Amino acid sequence: MFVPTVLVILGGFLPPFIWLYFILKEDARNPEPKRIIALALFAGMLGVPLVLPLEQYAQLHLALPLDSFQTIIAWATVEETVKYALAALLILWRPEVDEPLDYAVYLMTVAIGFAALENVLFVFHPIMAGQLTEGMLASDLRFLGSSLLHVVASATIGFTLAFSYNKLPNVRMAYAALGVILAITLHTAFNLLIISQDGSRTFEALLLVWVGAVVIFALSEIVKYRTYRNTSAFIR
Repeated sequence: MFVPTVLVILGGFLPPFIWLYFILKEDARNPEPKRIIALALFAGMLGVPLVLPLEQYAQLHLALPLDSFQTIIAWATVEETVKYALAALLILWRPEVDEPLDYAVYLMTVAIGFAALENVLFVFHPIMAGQLTEGMLASDLRFLGSSLLHVVASATIGFTLAFSYNKLPNVRMAYAALGVILAITLHTAFNLLIISQDGSRTFEALLLVWVGAVVIFALSEIVKYRTYRNTSAFIR
């Protein structure tokens, strides 16, 4: 029992935490307090038990198959809205969020907490059933796809907030709404590609999120340049 439990924890938490390492490296010049990072991870994990009953309710209320477009967009809406709401409620109002890039960093950290606990649920049954290869393969695939999807989708909201950092509150609200819509669109597109034609478009789904990841890291450089261009802190 001990070994499968360790594998479940590693399979669930290790892949998204690798992404966390790269995210925190992007903000290494002005690192965030570890206690707030931990709180952001907790906020993301808290989102999973909140999302599951909402998704079940949406699917039952719609009375449609799990692979229908309406169900998929409803689930994407629930997940992206809950992740952002928890970040806004627990993190984004704090004084530690004191520069534009912080919004993206914390929203991506919330997404990693969400992805980590979601991964545990996915790998739990195969590993506990003794199907170690299947469980670890699922973990690897989620590292390349679903975990990164959560990071990129939440980063989309984070960067809309970053680019509206010095704007009026009503403008910032509009930017945040745009970010949520874009995150839901990306999430929906990924899931539609994954389930279409018996998974034959999985490569396209992975390509979508990896292109998104490249864009996100490019945006982080733009935000850092705009933040530090008038100070000696920014060094290429």
